[in-house]
Amino acid sequence: MEDGKEASTNSLLKDECYVDFLDEDFDVKTYTAQAIHHAVIAEQLAKLAQGISQLDKELHSQVKQPQPLHSQEAMITASVDWLDRGWLSSLWSLQRLNYERQLPWRIAAGQRTLEAQSLTPLDYLSQGVDLSGIEVIENDLLLISRARLEVENQAKRLLEQGMEIQNPTQVGTALQVFYNLGSLRETINNVVGGYQTTIKDNITKALDIKGLTQATNPRGAPGRAVMPTPGNTAAFRAALWTNLEKLMDQICAACRQVQHLQKVLMKKRDPVSHVCFVDEIIKDGQPDILYTFWTDVTSTLSEEFHRATEASSFLKQAFEGEYPKLLRLYNELWRRLQQYSTSLQGALTSTGGLDVSLDTAEIDSQDLFTHGKQDYNPEKALKDSLQPYEAAYLSKSLSRLFDPINLVFPMGGRNPPSNDELDSIIKTISSELNVASVDPNLSLAVAKNAAKTIQLFCVKSEQLLCTQGEASQVIGPLTEGQRRNVAVVNSLYRLQQAVAKVTRDNPVVQALMSSAVQPLLQSVSDSIEAIIITLHQEDFSGPLSSPDKPDVPCSLYMKELQGFISRVMADYFRHFQCVDFVYDSTESIAQRAIELFLRHASLLRSLGEGGKMRLAADFAQMEMAVAPLCRRVSDLGKPYRMLRSFRPLLFQTSELIASSPAVGELIPYSTVLHFLFTRAPAELKSPHQRAEWSIARYSQWLDDHPSERDRLALIRGALEAYVQLIRARQGKEFAPMYPIMLQLLQKATSGAQGPKA
Repeated sequence: MEDGKEASTNSLLKDECYVDFLDEDFDVKTYTAQAIHHAVIAEQLAKLAQGISQLDKELHSQVKQPQPLHSQEAMITASVDWLDRGWLSSLWSLQRLNYERQLPWRIAAGQRTLEAQSLTPLDYLSQGVDLSGIEVIENDLLLISRARLEVENQAKRLLEQGMEIQNPTQVGTALQVFYNLGSLRETINNVVGGYQTTIKDNITKALDIKGLTQATNPRGAPGRAVMPTPGNTAAFRAALWTNLEKLMDQICAACRQVQHLQKVLMKKRDPVSHVCFVDEIIKDGQPDILYTFWTDVTSTLSEEFHRATEASSFLKQAFEGEYPKLLRLYNELWRRLQQYSTSLQGALTSTGGLDVSLDTAEIDSQDLFTHGKQDYNPEKALKDSLQPYEAAYLSKSLSRLFDPINLVFPMGGRNPPSNDELDSIIKTISSELNVASVDPNLSLAVAKNAAKTIQLFCVKSEQLLCTQGEASQVIGPLTEGQRRNVAVVNSLYRLQQAVAKVTRDNPVVQALMSSAVQPLLQSVSDSIEAIIITLHQEDFSGPLSSPDKPDVPCSLYMKELQGFISRVMADYFRHFQCVDFVYDSTESIAQRAIELFLRHASLLRSLGEGGKMRLAADFAQMEMAVAPLCRRVSDLGKPYRMLRSFRPLLFQTSELIASSPAVGELIPYSTVLHFLFTRAPAELKSPHQRAEWSIARYSQWLDDHPSERDRLALIRGALEAYVQLIRARQGKEFAPMYPIMLQLLQKATSGAQGPKA
């Protein structure tokens, strides 16, 4: 092993490149000049570096050997003496000369990155080694230090200028210098930290209550309490919002510069190692600079706002009372940053001054704020600092909405609000929603408050409604309770119409309006049914009238029905301002009236030819009777079409009736079968006759059993009872109507039996 080391050292000393260093008269300057003259600087440097490397290995090897201490000292001393004779001095001189030959040209050309590259070998030689006593090195250490400082200062100025004017090429060049000097992360942290400090100072200054008060009252006596006087509160708030607008501009400007720096770091690569600069910043689990910067800004905003509002009730009142204005500033800041981020990506994509080896599409698809933090919401982080003021604002907003309602519904009051009072409530709701329109989330929150307000209005209105017997009477003029119900419905309608323009329809209002008119509607519907059922009290069994004794145009019950409907519409429903709402309610009464008319017309027994003519006239008059209850009779849908389709059946044969396409499709089978009972002999009893029910009771049973299956089953029972009757008396044939009805019943039961009548 020792023989190998000795052979290695001997071969090193025999190399012609190192012979000059063994000469006792070795001169550094002479050697350096010769090297320059022969233009072999690079080759000489390589040789010298190889020699030093070999020497370094042997020194380490000697230190590791268990030699006596005096032997190690002698070896190290001899080695240092050898270096002092020329090795390190010559290497240093060549490196310095190489740096000096290129430095002036590089500075003139603005190539700071190459300056840093030239300084790097000199730094390597001067670090970790005691170079004292080597004259040529000691003389140049100050030059190196000054050169490095000059390069750093120029790079800092270049970085500041590049960030200020948003020049990615300048920023990239400056970053390359710091990367070559090994101080990239430190420099970036210092730059971002400077912005963070500046923003904190800006926030503190913008919220400085003393400065705000002095700005609004510059002549104030010294030593006075720092608070706005009642007379200059408006000026104080104006100064505050001016400061906050300026603060948002300052935050935006700083964030744009950090965004620009972040983008350059994400695109820039070292041309030698191809290392992406942003990887140098975020290695070892460190977050990227924009995330660090933004989290610091948002937390500083939250902390400083909290501190300032806790110290000053005036600031707190301003932020809570005019929260939408504060939120608008935040939204505008975020919008500007997003717009800048978009434009920045496009600008840097087309920049030729940066390394393009990075995948542009990959970078452009990344959100600058969330690079490496996909679960982070930067907009939410920004607005989180406003949560205390939003909660207070919404609470006060709800109070402002409730106040006018509580005012117009005093305890013990019996009347709904007047038009002016209602206008005040509507104006308050509209105002709150308009102010909140600066932000969708705030609008939604205030809309929920508006819904609570409308609900409160409904609760107060419901307490005024008359629900006793006088609310449903339809005999005399409007009672006091009915008038109050009309007034409540009209106020609800006006409120609904007004808020529908600024908020979604509120089903609570519609439900209460329906509840308020329901007693009257039910009473009208019951009265109509009571009138229609009286048709069974009239005689429809007579023959055709003679020329000298013509029939009346319509039956008495029909005249009464027409008169009643006309009167209730004039006396009760015309007072409601909500015409469409009234028609929506009364149209269902009209449909019910037609269905009842058809039901009882089909249940008539002993229908003569004269009765058919009068009943046909009643069909036509029925359209006129229900007309006041609807916009157009044709709008009544299926009941109206049934009325039109049933009338021709009055004069058709039973066979044609059973085969009519309208039967089953439009007119229920049960209704037609009921009508065919009227043409059958008395012993073929109708279902209600067989059950010994009154017409009224049977009509109620039909209401309770809307399914055709149930109705047809009851009809089948009537037909089967007829068959048993004939067989019991040993009759030889059935009435001609029976097989027609049986065939129609079988057709009905073999088809769809589930639909309602």
